[in-house]
Amino acid sequence: MPVDLILVQIARVAVEIAVFALFGRGVLALLAGRQRHDNLFYKILETITGPAVTAVRRITPRCVIDAHIPILTFFLLFWLWIALAIAKRHLCGLHGLVC
Repeated sequence: MPVDLILVQIARVAVEIAVFALFGRGVLALLAGRQRHDNLFYKILETITGPAVTAVRRITPRCVIDAHIPILTFFLLFWLWIALAIAKRHLCGLHGLVC
């Protein structure tokens, strides 16, 4: 299997993990309410999604509210996942593989 295809697939899996963790974090925040910061599973999901949320916070202007950053991160990661799927399909076509 070509190295470029493997790298795209690894990046896609990393994005999938972050998207699912952000989704779980959102659902848990709805269920736990204000006490979500005391929840062990919420802390684990915060740790998993922390790098992505921090990166989005750094690239967004200060006028964006901090509470909206995880939602924005979710949508940006979702579109990145779509872009990586398109890249994977393109690379499969270039290498003559059926993916």
